[in-house]
Amino acid sequence: MRVVRRAARPNAGILCVGRYDGEIRNGDPVSTTTEPLLHLVGAAQWRVALDAGTLIDTSFVTRGFIHLSAADQVALPAQRLFAARQDLLVLVIDPARLRDEVRWEPGVPHDPASMRFPHLYGALPVAAVTSVLPYRPEPDGAFCAPTGIPPIGDPLARAITFERSLAERRAAAVIPVRGGVACLDSRVPASWEHNSLWLTDELDAAAIVAEADRALAALPHRRIVTLRPPPADLGWEVEELRIQVLDAAAPDPPVPQGRVVAVTQEVMAGLWVPAWRRDIPDIDDAAVGDLVRRESFASAHARIIDLAVLGDDGVPVAGTQLRIDGATAAVEAVMTAPSARQHGHGAALVGAAVRRARAAGCDVIWLLCLADDWPRHWYERMGFVDVGCRWEAVRP
Repeated sequence: MRVVRRAARPNAGILCVGRYDGEIRNGDPVSTTTEPLLHLVGAAQWRVALDAGTLIDTSFVTRGFIHLSAADQVALPAQRLFAARQDLLVLVIDPARLRDEVRWEPGVPHDPASMRFPHLYGALPVAAVTSVLPYRPEPDGAFCAPTGIPPIGDPLARAITFERSLAERRAAAVIPVRGGVACLDSRVPASWEHNSLWLTDELDAAAIVAEADRALAALPHRRIVTLRPPPADLGWEVEELRIQVLDAAAPDPPVPQGRVVAVTQEVMAGLWVPAWRRDIPDIDDAAVGDLVRRESFASAHARIIDLAVLGDDGVPVAGTQLRIDGATAAVEAVMTAPSARQHGHGAALVGAAVRRARAAGCDVIWLLCLADDWPRHWYERMGFVDVGCRWEAVRP
């Protein structure tokens, strides 16, 4: 059993405007807002924080607090401190998960006199970050207020944001197209997952073909990911994928002692490569190399844990990948070699992934599966709840 692995074949928002909503304590405003707070950070610094479990920046070291912002404020510090930065991220923070006090205090002297910013007097726990969004300046170099911030309590929005955010952050190039963006990576042309159009707006078939032909001109395939059913007259291969989120009330699944271990991606290749060659009979060595090589790209931006059940020879007979980005986690590519099926390896792997994600503070744990395939119902029995869907359309 498996979760659909996007392009395992070589094939084959809401703007939450922040405001001070709190109380005065010892003469200082103290935040009790339930709206998201935001923090700006470079991609590399965030990746380090994911392993450390907390984020501490220079403002905490020098001034004793971490500078946060409301959504309608964040462009000011972005322009002042991160002008022209292309690797900037917006961390969406749940104030209820912060362990230390947040005070709303004045910013720099030339800010509007009435403006107060939220300052966190302590480290920022990674588990308080519900979403991570790329934040790039406009073509003129100016930052605008971010849009599409997923509500903290909306698991579907957080799952959708997780997938697209990681696709953009790991891409070698992100270019605008009508209705969305194209994420491209010439290092791995055989990976459909890494060379696709991500569409937010509804387009007709002619517009989709034109934009795909323009953005993916150097590649033999065309692929889109969309939150709406593709036009019926598009004529491409279409798959509906269901988004499933683990019920927060579901108990931790049992995991047999010693069955599941964390391994390197080099070890996991012992499972992936035979699966690709089995499922894609005409795959060539260059394409296999692309699909193996791409696995390291995500680990530069999110915390990636490859989990496996090993055979007697040390080669995986079953495996999955857990991707953690703050308080949101995705379970990817649950697969078992044909010779090792019907032994409970899939359940053990998903259980181990769930336990690790919860131990990291993740409250949204999600996966994708085909709408018309049996694993969808198997995941439901494990406590995953169907919350929505998205589509892929491919012209090989």
